[in-house]
Amino acid sequence: MIKLLLSRRGGNLVGFLVCAGMLAFGYYLQWVVGIEPCPLCIVQRLLLFGAGAAFLVAALHRPAGRLGAGLYGGAIALIAAVGVAVAGRHVWLQHIPAEQRPACGPALDHLLSAFGPIEGLRRVLRGSGECGEVDWTLLSFSIPEWTLAAFAAFAAWAVWLARRS
Repeated sequence: MIKLLLSRRGGNLVGFLVCAGMLAFGYYLQWVVGIEPCPLCIVQRLLLFGAGAAFLVAALHRPAGRLGAGLYGGAIALIAAVGVAVAGRHVWLQHIPAEQRPACGPALDHLLSAFGPIEGLRRVLRGSGECGEVDWTLLSFSIPEWTLAAFAAFAAWAVWLARRS
């Protein structure tokens, strides 16, 4: 069983299942517990979806050669690296003093419709006051801190799987 999980196909499937589980838990926190996601949380969800989709495609395609595995691993690692950057920015906003945080901004859909996708995303990544609030913790770590660790693990896992023979 361990050998199957550590194969490229099994490992990519595990990556997909972890991403899907994290997304499901995020939606549980939103719809059942009542914690509304901030704009940076939504961007992290999109990146989790992207990493999960890439893991799933890699598992289904199951490239035999190192080149194909390397391309999938590189794509997943790139998505995860962007996730590390976004989650890192979110964690930084949570740890600066409240009086130094940016003011709360408009919702993500308003930013995207008013400024377009590029400028809207740039404004989202700057963060706002609601992104600095810590609404939920597990073992004293906030959601963005857990997501940051997960993205780092996804990048390392994807590279490790790609380098397996």
